[in-house]
Parts: sequence; C-alpha cells; structure tokens
Amino acid sequence: MNGADPEILPPEAELALAWTPPMVRGALTTALQLDRRLARIVARTTEPMLGQMRLAWWREALTKPVEDRPRGDAVLDAVGQYWAGREAALAAMVDGWEVLITAALLGPVEAEAFGAGRGALFAALGANATPAQAERAAAAGFRWSIADAAASVSDAEERAVLIAAGLARNDLRARWPSDLRGLAVLDALAMRALRRGGCALMEGRGASLVALRAAIFLV
Repeated sequence: MNGADPEILPPEAELALAWTPPMVRGALTTALQLDRRLARIVARTTEPMLGQMRLAWWREALTKPVEDRPRGDAVLDAVGQYWAGREAALAAMVDGWEVLITAALLGPVEAEAFGAGRGALFAALGANATPAQAERAAAAGFRWSIADAAASVSDAEERAVLIAAGLARNDLRARWPSDLRGLAVLDALAMRALRRGGCALMEGRGASLVALRAAIFLV
C-alpha cells in the first residue's frame, strides 16, 4: 500500500534536522517522513473512505509489535528503529491527518483536532524535558502543524481559521533544551509564517535568519 523509499522533506525540515543533535535526529527525521507520507495520502484522496482505509493501514501497523509489522517500507522500518515504545504519538499524527479527510468544513474544532494530533511528535520528543519545556514542545507542534497547513490551504476562510488557531496557542515560553534545537527552528519559522498571513515557512529572505536565531539562542 505504501512506497518503500523514504520521503523527500521540505527545506524547513532539512534545516531543522541540520540543527538537531544525532541523539534526536533519527527520531525527528522518521516522524517528519511519516508526516510527509500521511500528507501525500490526504492530498491524493478523492474518496474519503479510501483515504481513511489508507490511514487505517498506518494506524494498524503502528499498533503492532515491531516484529509483526510489514517489512521493506523505509519509513515504517525506521519507526521500529527510532520510535519503539512511543508509537502512540505517531498514531495520533494519523488521527490528526484523518480530520482533513472527514471534515466537511475546517472550523475551529477541526483545526484544534488536526493541530494537536499532527503535532504530537513534538510533545513526544520533549517528553523528558521539564514540564514547562514539554508544554512548549506540545504548543510548538501545534503551531508548526497549523502553519504548514495554512500555507497549503486554498480556501481563504479555512486559512483564516488555521491562522487564528495557531496564533492563539500560547505556552510558558520556557527555554528550549539543546537537544531540541530542531523543534525550536520549526516553531520560530511557524510563528513567522502565521504572523505573515499563512505564507510558506521558508518564504522570504528573513526565514533563514529567524531559524538561525532560534537555533543559536534557543528562543
């Protein structure tokens, strides 16, 4: 049902991974590749039931023990290597993406469910941080999910809903731990994109400077 090769990541993801230390890079790479795979399923879905079936394949695979999963898919194999025992966060990503298939209209409730589910990977990576840092990671995951989606939505009203949801998500602004520099980069780029009306995360010359500042100063 799925391609065997890893997914090509967008430039902001590659930039975030470049700032991510090796101990976290494998897990973040895998989660972002899974996110791209799920996004591709949603983008190509014309019949909601078929899209739900494809997403259900991933949900079922993620709930199986590693040894019982299908072999040969680069993304699923990497999940077994880097996310063993933490697959619930990845299953939540599947649930988040499913919202876009099942929702007749993307309103505030749907935006909340989508952002929380898709962004669960940030919270999982920050699970061993302080409570304030973990809260920031969860909020950052929501903002990144929403900002990325807003840049791709063609309907102006739905884009406005996403932008409002992303800008409303606050956190304790705790300093990022150094092993989560990549998340700091994505969060900074997401906030910039939302404030600019839902542009692409790497749009404009200022994007690289925003990412650099976040990575160095962990703001």
